[in-house]
Amino acid sequence: MRVHALVFDEELARIAAAGGATVVQLRLKGAPTARIVELGRALADLEAELVVNDDLEAALELGCGVHLGQTDPGVKRAREAGIVLGISVSKRREAAVAEFSGATYLGAGPIWETPSKRNGGAPIGLDGLRDICLSVSIPVVAIGGIDAANAGECIRAGASGVAVIRAIAEIEALRAAVDAAL
Repeated sequence: MRVHALVFDEELARIAAAGGATVVQLRLKGAPTARIVELGRALADLEAELVVNDDLEAALELGCGVHLGQTDPGVKRAREAGIVLGISVSKRREAAVAEFSGATYLGAGPIWETPSKRNGGAPIGLDGLRDICLSVSIPVVAIGGIDAANAGECIRAGASGVAVIRAIAEIEALRAAVDAAL
């Protein structure tokens, strides 16, 4: 779970996987389930784990993991189906509840300000990330404003990996920074 790449299309998914992303997360906000499943099937040959953002039905149909936000439904069904379940958190309490609820990993952030998610809440910084990492026993993936220059800081703060949207173009340098910090 070192480098998560949040992608919107097949081209970005392939670039991310070729550059060393270990997880490719399909993030097609508002897209119909059928479209997400179609894209997921087109990516069946990727050398990375596939996770669907927000759409449990698509994840179940594809037989892959799902990543849910704090208010997204489906935590219980995902847990019962035995699929990889990521949950977004920004506080220690949310992390503890998510772990207790059956999350297999957490997406913590935003660490820094990011234009990719303007309504993602106030940045939690490295101290907030460290606090979350120390409060759970499952992997934590840092997200929000991550790039090759600061990815290592997230790993040193306790994260198991980092998630990127904008930094996909520098995915190889990002992967090298994460590997060097481990």
